[in-house]
Amino acid sequence: MLGWALTFFIIAIVAALLGFGGIAGAAAGVAKVIFFIFVVLLLISLVAGALRGKRPKL
Repeated sequence: MLGWALTFFIIAIVAALLGFGGIAGAAAGVAKVIFFIFVVLLLISLVAGALRGKRPKL
């Protein structure tokens, strides 16, 4: 999911450099939403792992 956010961020940067403001804004918005979804899912995963009490195998 973080890969998708980075992809949309790169699309936004390229579109902004080429002068496509609307596309750049939309891609940046999508990247921001996907990034925050990633962060929320990461936190949920960390809390669920901590509640289990098991350590990951190395």
